[in-house]
Amino acid sequence: MPAQEIVIAGGKRTPFGDFGKSLKDIPLSTLATHAAKACVEEAGLNPERIDHAVWGNVLPVDPDGYYVGRVAALNIGMPDSSCALGVNRACGSGTQAILTAAQQIMSGHSSIAIAGGGENFSRGAYAQTGMRWGVTRGQQSLEDTVEWAYSDPFGHGLMGATAENLTEDFQYRREDMDAWGVMSQQRAGAAMESGFLARQIAPIEVPEGRKGTRLMEMDEFPRPSVTVEKLGALKPVFRKGGQVTPGNSSGVTDGAAWVVVGDRAALEAEGVRPRVRLVDWAIVGVPPRIMGCGPVPAIRALWEKRGLKASDIDYYEINEAFAVVNLHAEKELGVPRDITNLYGGGISIGHPPGATGVRMALVAMQHLEDTGQRYAILSMCMGAGQGMAVLLERL
Repeated sequence: MPAQEIVIAGGKRTPFGDFGKSLKDIPLSTLATHAAKACVEEAGLNPERIDHAVWGNVLPVDPDGYYVGRVAALNIGMPDSSCALGVNRACGSGTQAILTAAQQIMSGHSSIAIAGGGENFSRGAYAQTGMRWGVTRGQQSLEDTVEWAYSDPFGHGLMGATAENLTEDFQYRREDMDAWGVMSQQRAGAAMESGFLARQIAPIEVPEGRKGTRLMEMDEFPRPSVTVEKLGALKPVFRKGGQVTPGNSSGVTDGAAWVVVGDRAALEAEGVRPRVRLVDWAIVGVPPRIMGCGPVPAIRALWEKRGLKASDIDYYEINEAFAVVNLHAEKELGVPRDITNLYGGGISIGHPPGATGVRMALVAMQHLEDTGQRYAILSMCMGAGQGMAVLLERL
């Protein structure tokens, strides 16, 4: 890594909406604009000084779906001369947006950027791929593009089926997966009650009733009162006789999130306070049939690259795509759960892939500031078989 310091400053996100609920009628570009405006205001940054926007997204929706980063950038007052870029690295798309913004700066093509991402799966379209050139006869079926986003391209079924493979290969127990799910829900509930999550959220007006609106201030997916008994009663959805259920899997949610990424000297010249340094990262490939193992080799690679060990890291955010992902990281890496995902995660808050990595960065930054600790690692598995880990250092 060069001597130049890449840092992250302000950041905000929308509340995350449950699938088909409060955010289903709001275009993704509107969510992106709302979060980006709040992010820049929180940092105290003049949007005219931002030269790049990097947007992570897995499932484009709405007519402007392929241009959301550019739409949000101009909507918040970034100049016409600024640039925008979209990235997709499956469940790591939001994290990749941060890394791509950093790479733009490191290569001299940017100075101050915003990096973010989001999804509105509730607005995912149904498609008929034969209609473009006509069909001969007979009934034609529609395909769900949201299912496309969750399907393994190598024929292993939905992503939940790959979690079942990981569960079987390493003999993880349903009881332990459900226990992790309950813990995630309880931690999210405590973080909501304490105001920890509220500090990251920019409340947004959402439709209510036929003509009314209301202010949505918190995530609507968490269920902190859920019990192990309730989760134990849920049936597996990906494989008959399996272990993976809706209660120990991440929630399908909608939302957007952004952070400011910049050269430290450039941001400080604008009067913006950097919060963490982006130290380094590692990205690895793993077998697609057990894609949930991804955080283990990614975190190991990052430790080795920086000469670190497990005990050198103060805090971990490991995406709860499925509880088995976290059980596997805990077992293989020795990463204790009392320093991992202390404020909930994908199982409780939900997992819109474009936004998740940015949400995790917001959590990690806030945790380091609140505790005075030094290092945090963000990590996630990714569909089609990858793992990613990112090292942040409090400034």
